[in-house]
Amino acid sequence: MRPPWRRGWESFTIYLPVILMGLMALASWWLVRNAPSALPSAAARAPVHEPDYFMKDFSVQNFDAAGRMTRQLQGQMARHYPDTDTLEIDGVRIQATGPDGRKTRATALRGLSNGDGSEVQLFGDARVTREAMQLPDGKRTPELRFEGEFLHAWTNEERVLSDKPVVLWRGSDRFTANQLNYDHIDQVLQLEGRVRGVLQPAAAAAAGR
Repeated sequence: MRPPWRRGWESFTIYLPVILMGLMALASWWLVRNAPSALPSAAARAPVHEPDYFMKDFSVQNFDAAGRMTRQLQGQMARHYPDTDTLEIDGVRIQATGPDGRKTRATALRGLSNGDGSEVQLFGDARVTREAMQLPDGKRTPELRFEGEFLHAWTNEERVLSDKPVVLWRGSDRFTANQLNYDHIDQVLQLEGRVRGVLQPAAAAAAGR
């Protein structure tokens, strides 16, 4: 006759696999419950306004289908912000050539531009100059120059806008205003606020050309 302890041991060995499987299932449940949650992917994170690349003493040029340069964007230092796809430029300089061949130049201490320079905000000693030009009928259009601490320029649309005090030069004539809205394509110039102008006599203007 087998002793009682032997019969108990045999019963235990019969149920041992079931007990081990139960312990493994319990351990797996505990690991899943206490495992740290996955970190959010980079794509799910909110965009941060931080530069992703820099350019120093750079020049970016755009060309038309015929290979003619239509726009050149230059600067001392540029920082690109991917969240807004803009360039912040120190010592910005822009030159654009219109369909009629007339050149427009823009400079400022600092600029905020889209990627190709077709829209730029100019801050600090800002200046936009449209050169004088001889028209096919023989008439000469005078140089047009805008000056101020802030100018917003669109080179493709040939527009200049400012909600800050500006100085406008048309040849030798000088105008000042609190706000400016200039559209070359529609031939509309709006000066608002306290507007003042000094017009030079035709002879003096001709001598100054």
